[in-house]
Amino acid sequence: MLHLDRAKQTPLFRQIYERYRSAIEQGALRPGDRVASARSLAGELGVARGTVEAAFSQLMGEGYFSSRGQAGTVVSPSLPLHRPARREPRLADGPVSGGALAQPGEPPPLQLGIPALDAFPRKLWSRLVARRARAMNAADMFYGDPCGYSPLREAIAAYLLVSRGVSCHASQVLVTGGYRASLALVARTLLKKDDRVWIEDPCFPPTQEVLRAVGQRAVPVPVDDEGLVVARGLRKAPKARMAIVTPSHQAPLGASMTLARRLQLLEWASRANAWIVEDDYDGEYRYAGAPLPALNSLDGHHRVLYAGSFSKVLHPGLALGYVVVPESLRARFEEAARTWSNGSPQITQAVVADFMREGHFPRHLKKMRLLYARRRAMLVAGLQKAFGDEVRIDLRSGGMHLIARFDQRRESDVTLARRAQQAGLNCQPLSSRAIAAQSGAGLLMGFTNIATAAEANRLAAKLRTAFG
Repeated sequence: MLHLDRAKQTPLFRQIYERYRSAIEQGALRPGDRVASARSLAGELGVARGTVEAAFSQLMGEGYFSSRGQAGTVVSPSLPLHRPARREPRLADGPVSGGALAQPGEPPPLQLGIPALDAFPRKLWSRLVARRARAMNAADMFYGDPCGYSPLREAIAAYLLVSRGVSCHASQVLVTGGYRASLALVARTLLKKDDRVWIEDPCFPPTQEVLRAVGQRAVPVPVDDEGLVVARGLRKAPKARMAIVTPSHQAPLGASMTLARRLQLLEWASRANAWIVEDDYDGEYRYAGAPLPALNSLDGHHRVLYAGSFSKVLHPGLALGYVVVPESLRARFEEAARTWSNGSPQITQAVVADFMREGHFPRHLKKMRLLYARRRAMLVAGLQKAFGDEVRIDLRSGGMHLIARFDQRRESDVTLARRAQQAGLNCQPLSSRAIAAQSGAGLLMGFTNIATAAEANRLAAKLRTAFG
């Protein structure tokens, strides 16, 4: 029973442990049976006594063995006579296949929602990280505030006041793990199971996914060139508890919500005692004039919760976002944050806070706005060169993607997207973002990581070849 295989990677003490455990579970050893002493078993197997004692110790800890002092060691008398055999997971003899644990690579060309990774100020960022690491003390190694690192919350509040017109105290800012985490925190704190929530149609997919996961009922409300059609929301679900909108740059159509629609939405929330989540999707990237003020800046009844993220303005690897809540909800959200989260890594928050407080953040955003305007123009020119009149491009005033429509082709945008993806180009079909409304067919393409006009021409030509 106790033949040991020294060629196996399994440690010898573990092999002894497994043999005894199997013998007990299969009934070869019964409750009360005496087992050999560690000394004699070690001599018989030719191993160190400590190896056997390590196996016996684990068997005793798990309740399989019981020590009777001078009388020796026995199979625990408290075990039932008939135990179901433990089912062991089947491990592959060779290396794990399928790439389940593979590290992600660089984003493929035309990927949506990824900032210009080649233009990120790595040297400056490295200096800030190194400075923080050198100054780290014992307090920095302890749990931080689940609501967020105080200097970062202060920096976010100061920035939002100047840039987005959002007037708030730092205590109203809660740092999260990104947009999904922000929305989940809001839904868990303010909504009950099966509450109805207006969402835009077409929509940003994570919004629908999070609501479904936390048990809310999404009500799709159409979007037109003026933004969310509030009148349709009133007809479909006038007593909804929340609306989730992207007013600065609608995801994915790119329209900006007009002032009239914003006021209608705010009036509904006030009358219905409902909440509005303002997802400031791509709000910083506007290529014609200054960024629009946030919906939150018009909110006189404190019904708007403002959600932002550093994923698109710095890089997604930070996994940092934030939500600004009305003062009346601050204590409630603080309690919720401490219940559901240990917070984000403090050193990461500290580096972002330094980046903002030292003035690098607005300079970086200004640089990216100019860069993205050029890169968008390069992709437009490349597509027009490759497709000519076959392509119609929707250009909005901002954002990090464009919509290319191929109206003359018989294939659906889903088929075209699949062909593009098979060629290594990560285009996404517009129609798949729609829920009930008709948004038309088109391909969503990110342009932020196209570095040169030659690269834009090459990608467009590759797309043309993929379409056939």
